[in-house]
Amino acid sequence: MEKYRRIFVIVLDSLGVGAMPDAEAYGDKGVNTLGHIWEYKKDLKIPNLRKLGIGNLLGRSDDFVGCHMKLKEKSRGKDTMTGHWEMMGLEIKEPFQTFTETGFPQELIGELEEKCGKKFVGNKAASGTEILDEYGEHEIETGDMILYTSADSVLQICGHEKYTGLDVLYDCCKKAREITMRPDWKVARVIARPYVGEKKGEFKRTANRHDYAVKPFKNTMLNLMKNRGYDVISIGKIVDIFAEEGITESHRSQSSVHGMEQTIELADTSFHGLCFTNLVDFDALWGHRRDPEGYAKELEMFDENLGILLERLREDDLLMITADHGNDPTYTGTDHTREMVPLLCYSPSMKNKRELPVQDTFGVIGATIGENYDIQPEDHMIGTSLLSLIGE
Repeated sequence: MEKYRRIFVIVLDSLGVGAMPDAEAYGDKGVNTLGHIWEYKKDLKIPNLRKLGIGNLLGRSDDFVGCHMKLKEKSRGKDTMTGHWEMMGLEIKEPFQTFTETGFPQELIGELEEKCGKKFVGNKAASGTEILDEYGEHEIETGDMILYTSADSVLQICGHEKYTGLDVLYDCCKKAREITMRPDWKVARVIARPYVGEKKGEFKRTANRHDYAVKPFKNTMLNLMKNRGYDVISIGKIVDIFAEEGITESHRSQSSVHGMEQTIELADTSFHGLCFTNLVDFDALWGHRRDPEGYAKELEMFDENLGILLERLREDDLLMITADHGNDPTYTGTDHTREMVPLLCYSPSMKNKRELPVQDTFGVIGATIGENYDIQPEDHMIGTSLLSLIGE
């Protein structure tokens, strides 16, 4: 018999809580996303996260409810898909292909240009704002489209909504996805990056982004839940991260604040199963741009909405707050950082409160969900359920 009728998993995209033991091998010595944000803004106002124990993971002595712990990442890598897929049971043993240092091979670019009937400019690792300032006016003048990558395993194409059009942008991204399924060019995601504006300094990306991800290589806990008839509701980019696999209903978000508002609205419904939310602005707007001030403000806005969600939770609800990797805004470069992540577990029905030992994989999240709904994980899935530990 299930203990919780509804489970909410909220991913604070990139909110790491300290370096993994192997972080130096990834070039990430001494990283700590939340820790360094808190050092930067000593009066960080996150009372609800602290009520759930997040401060205790960083050596504070807050009174708290529920259970909290740190999770290590078992998979190789530090990207979005690796982290999310591991949460739902998949271990990534080979990191996804990146083209950060070299850009994409000319052979790939040539084939894409032929298929799309478009010329592509850029083809380097860059931030989304910088590449628009560099080439946005050029796209308006010539019709050439902007292609770039980052430290992630991504191929990103920018298209001006007015002058290029969303249909053209999405079509080119679909063709890029087909081309980059080849082993030598296989990136985790092709991302359509629409933007508006008329001149340098005014260009802005819009919420019409679309990700074209590779499908998970085996079933995840999401597939098993869907197959058993449970609701699996995606908020934010979860539906793209899992290439729509295992999802029964999806809601795209305009921002992380909007994503929390959607989650709160869903808490007023009677779904049966999982609400899986990704709040990407922490990572996309503040982590990659190395902006601890912006990151801190985003955390405070999240915390306000978290307080509203906590009031809406029912006795048979379980809330799990976590992250998919780190992105220390005080560190060098613009890459994700290899970190442990928090796991905060709370239900109004919980009578115990405790800090649990560090867990060896993000997969404990999917395993816990599975046991709650009496779903036996498949043999390839990693992670041991925490249900008996958090549900006492």
